[in-house]
Amino acid sequence: MKRMRKIDKIIVHCSATPEGRAVSVDDIRRWHRERGFRTIGYHYVVYLDGSIHCGRPVEEIGAHCLGQNGSSIGICYVGGLDAKSLLPKDTRTAEQRQSLRRLVDRLRKCFPGATVHGHREFAAKACPCFDIKDL
Repeated sequence: MKRMRKIDKIIVHCSATPEGRAVSVDDIRRWHRERGFRTIGYHYVVYLDGSIHCGRPVEEIGAHCLGQNGSSIGICYVGGLDAKSLLPKDTRTAEQRQSLRRLVDRLRKCFPGATVHGHREFAAKACPCFDIKDL
């Protein structure tokens, strides 16, 4: 087993895909590999139905937030864009909202002191397309 790294941040992202469009871990892995990543950059992905899927192992440094990867866990929910305009929008389903809250709560218990952030706090992006205080 790999030694656990120090985690001090949990960073929430969106997949920047239209509302209602199903996206899988394999889809994101393919997109990230096309961008030159070794594998998917996120540690967890929350599907439209609220199911939580593992991406990169938590013990491994992610590739989801420039300058923050070494000590953070990256969570991505599927969605984030309005289906018609493709503008940023909080598209989380009720199931995604519940699962995101549960996952973040669980991770905060595993990593006491870890703070929760939206990707936009570290990059000039709308991601995750909602105010993290509304998690």
